[in-house]
Amino acid sequence: MTIMPNSVEARDMAYQMHPMVNLRKYEKSGGLVIESGDGIYVTDNTGKRYIEGLAGLWSVALGFGEKRLAEVAKAQMEKLPYYHSFSYKTHGPSIDLAEMLVKIAPVPMSKVHFTSSGSEANDLACKMVWYRSNALGKKEKKKIIGRIKGYHGVTIAAGSITGLPRNHESFDLPLDRMVHTSCPSYVHFGLEGESEADFTKRMLKDLEDLILKEGAETIAAFWGEPVMGAGGVLMPSDGYWAGVQAILKKYDILLVADEVICGFGRTGKMFACETLGIEPDVLVVSKQISSSYMPLSAIIMNDHFYQPIADESDRIGVFGHGFTASGHPVATAVGLENLKIIQERDLVGNAARLEEKFLGGLAELAKHPLAHSSRGIGLLGALEIKPWADANAGDAATAIAATCQDEGLIIRNIGEAICFCPPLIITAEQIDDMFGAVARALDTVAATRA
Repeated sequence: MTIMPNSVEARDMAYQMHPMVNLRKYEKSGGLVIESGDGIYVTDNTGKRYIEGLAGLWSVALGFGEKRLAEVAKAQMEKLPYYHSFSYKTHGPSIDLAEMLVKIAPVPMSKVHFTSSGSEANDLACKMVWYRSNALGKKEKKKIIGRIKGYHGVTIAAGSITGLPRNHESFDLPLDRMVHTSCPSYVHFGLEGESEADFTKRMLKDLEDLILKEGAETIAAFWGEPVMGAGGVLMPSDGYWAGVQAILKKYDILLVADEVICGFGRTGKMFACETLGIEPDVLVVSKQISSSYMPLSAIIMNDHFYQPIADESDRIGVFGHGFTASGHPVATAVGLENLKIIQERDLVGNAARLEEKFLGGLAELAKHPLAHSSRGIGLLGALEIKPWADANAGDAATAIAATCQDEGLIIRNIGEAICFCPPLIITAEQIDDMFGAVARALDTVAATRA
């Protein structure tokens, strides 16, 4: 790409620091400048149109350009553009959205606390876990169990619960209160000749052995995504979640389900906890709660979790936490309207109805000589790519993802997988278009390797 002086690309390279990139490389190469969006498509500043195969960052459920959300945002801006929820004050949109979230939650819940991102929400949930342990007089019960390959954000606590080395290295993470158990992806970590049932038993034994090693009296909570998203769309093995919950109950350990990616229809149910039979104490949601039209996240908690926290705030006089933008009226108004549209248009049902076609299309792509296998649930999936034998040849999945972009499809490669999470509004025909671009990219890359 030729960068013209004083172009938008040149100004971006000069002034903006980007997340999740090699900063020195970005200074030289720049990035793709997206200017507009419509439905499942985005258009760059040269006029090239792309299918957004990852819904932005796993998040734009309604697609781009939903006028109802823009209209609600404008109306709320004009009525009450900002107010806080500190010091016994509140406003209508946050009340309405909290009520809706409690009512649609997959298990009985009690209260909702709003934040602005999944990272913030997981970070605060961690603080609340510690606060609760102190409230109960369990001063030693502070450790958090995350999982290798799990992702819960990039703030200090959430980044520590995350089990990805790239989010720890050079940041002095994880914190020493955070421990990690095995990743339950049978495809990646099953031993030769090991059945899936035996793999699940081994994963559960790893978890229980970790609890016993650390001391159950020191462990406050277990964090887990129902399906691991940013780790590469990693599916739990059969029986895993039932076994995990039995162990946590045995040792009095809270379960925090991170549905930042899975929530609001992605797996063909409103929540992945419904799909996989998970009954959390705390549910963390973001992304599709507002289709990312506004920064918004929420911690939904049951009464078992909430009551000791409320008692402690009464004892010491205050729950000493708050963000300026918690429950922002424009964000919560947009979130409320977004969830209404998801329900009205039966987009959860759309994910369920298209699951067979979506997973079937991935399975067909997995027959390509460059592919290894496919996996997924609802409208969330991944195509595993065979690594190239020549270590100096670069990463195969990276090459395929770049070639998909040339073909008019934006997706994301994670490790040796290319991952898919299209907007929930996608149609059967558009799934064909999306996977057609992948097939062309696979053929192009294969031809260059011949």
